[in-house]
Amino acid sequence: MAITEFFNLFLLISALHGFAFSIVLFFSKNGKDRSMVYLNLLILAISLNNFQSWVIERKLFQHRFALDYIEVPWIFLAMPFLYMFLVHYLNIEKNTFNILKVAIPMFLFMTLAQIIFVMKNSGLHPQENLDYVYEKYTTTEEIVSFLTSISLFIYSFFILLKKEKLFEKIQSYDNLKWLSTFFKLSSVGYILWMVALIVTVSLNFTDFIFSYYPLRIYTTILIYWLGYQGIRQLRILKERKVIRKGIQKKSKNKITKSKVTYPIKSYAVSETQLEKHRDQFEIIDNYIRKNNKFLESKYTLQNLSFDTDLSSSTLSVIINNVAGKTFTDYLNEMRIEQAKSLLLAPEFSNYTITSIGLESGFNSKSTFYTVFKKHTGITPFEFKNSLLLAN
Repeated sequence: MAITEFFNLFLLISALHGFAFSIVLFFSKNGKDRSMVYLNLLILAISLNNFQSWVIERKLFQHRFALDYIEVPWIFLAMPFLYMFLVHYLNIEKNTFNILKVAIPMFLFMTLAQIIFVMKNSGLHPQENLDYVYEKYTTTEEIVSFLTSISLFIYSFFILLKKEKLFEKIQSYDNLKWLSTFFKLSSVGYILWMVALIVTVSLNFTDFIFSYYPLRIYTTILIYWLGYQGIRQLRILKERKVIRKGIQKKSKNKITKSKVTYPIKSYAVSETQLEKHRDQFEIIDNYIRKNNKFLESKYTLQNLSFDTDLSSSTLSVIINNVAGKTFTDYLNEMRIEQAKSLLLAPEFSNYTITSIGLESGFNSKSTFYTVFKKHTGITPFEFKNSLLLAN
């Protein structure tokens, strides 16, 4: 299969996949969420652009200048839809400008201007020169789209990196690393887009289509990755909110009491000192359990030191001497018990294991699996399945 044929097939398949993805997303459980609507529109814009490119490459419409076909600038809408997805996902739309109020009129103006350009030029040039005139015009239009898009991209990335105070609440449910990764990967796409435009102009708007192959493939894969990640992360975010609310509700009625089994071990401290450590540990343990500090994934000895007015080294000695384990293992045992409780809860039976792990105090799914298996000998998934089989 020639490269051109492969590329054309990729455009068609990616477009059809995008249309199917949009339909499934629209009718999904979270498809009506405002952020998902804009993410869906982003995927749809990329899919329409790919389908349009496939139509052009296959030459299904031969008479462009007779208005049988107009190259609609769908790509112009991609970044505005991404921006709207971002601000709604971060729940900061009230503090930001609705860019679509400008983008939609500009998109309609560019489409209308192209139609007028086609109509005015269709009778002024020999047929063999019309394609050249048209490609020169659409490339100029694309340069405008590129400059507008990259400006909005930089501004969106700035919001994500520098405006943390605007969306502190969502950061307690999502560390947003996946969004930062997407923006960093997207910068490669802009480089490919810039290279394609430079090649197009340098070749005098003829025989340039090959320069867009890497851009279209890379962008399509990246956008679909964002789509799948967006659906997954939104589900996890909503599940975590419900789980946390349930934990907080139970905590209000919970009487916290330290249940410590002291290890049989020789300590390099006197019995009097050990007894003092036990009394201190009981206070520390009750504080952590009562305030659910173990559910905070970034809770450290330094944080505990600030909360208890004991030095980090003293706390470490107390926990090691009394509990017989490190501070991290001590917290992880409580986190595992919390996770088991959530995995057993009927109301969370359809929730993702990732949501349960994160709300149990672990900072990632992989860490949750590793620690859970270390303490229980099986994975959370196996633990959950064993309960289903038992019932």
